[in-house]
Amino acid sequence: MDLRRHGGLRTLHDLAIRALNAVMVFKILRGVAVERPDPAYLTCPAGYTSAFLTEGAVRAFARNPEYEMSETFVEEALGKGDRCFAICDGFVLSAYGWYAAAPTRIDPPELELRFSDRYVYMYKGFTDPRYRGQRLHAIGMTLALQHFLSQGYRGLVSYVESNNFDSLKSVFRMGYFQFGSVYVVKAFGRCFTLSSRGCHAFGFGVEPAKREPAGSMVRLAS
Repeated sequence: MDLRRHGGLRTLHDLAIRALNAVMVFKILRGVAVERPDPAYLTCPAGYTSAFLTEGAVRAFARNPEYEMSETFVEEALGKGDRCFAICDGFVLSAYGWYAAAPTRIDPPELELRFSDRYVYMYKGFTDPRYRGQRLHAIGMTLALQHFLSQGYRGLVSYVESNNFDSLKSVFRMGYFQFGSVYVVKAFGRCFTLSSRGCHAFGFGVEPAKREPAGSMVRLAS
């Protein structure tokens, strides 16, 4: 953590999170949403193409480990109807993001994120290191948002861990706003979650996954 870059309070926050995670799993998930496309991100750079990938294309790209899509992940995501919106440079997968309309497993894997059916959950954003700096993630997300708005959804929701300050800065630059936080604790084989009041309007919270691994979960009322 760069003290000069992030300041004293943020540095202390990061250190506290890291210290807690040395003895247990402790996460603060900042819930964020975006409801209006930013016109600055509605056009792909010249020579690039953008589209939702077919299942066949997803599986073909997933065979390349550089794209960070394991077979297990792909089968689970496609099996529940999630879609991958991609930006390609010819046959190169330059950037992608996944979009879910159903509860989606997070980390720890015995938990899943749930949200209002008025929104689509955006997750697992990726940009090939060779293509970073061109705001392809922002462009892909904005084009996907425009599509889902046309389908009657209100917008996209996502989350960023509270000590990932660079990602928080990035999503705010793309037009997201923060609406609440979810606190996740896993200790002694049990998980506990607490959602702040602002999450209620978005149906945003963490619950036991349907196919829950060993261990148990307790949800605290907020």
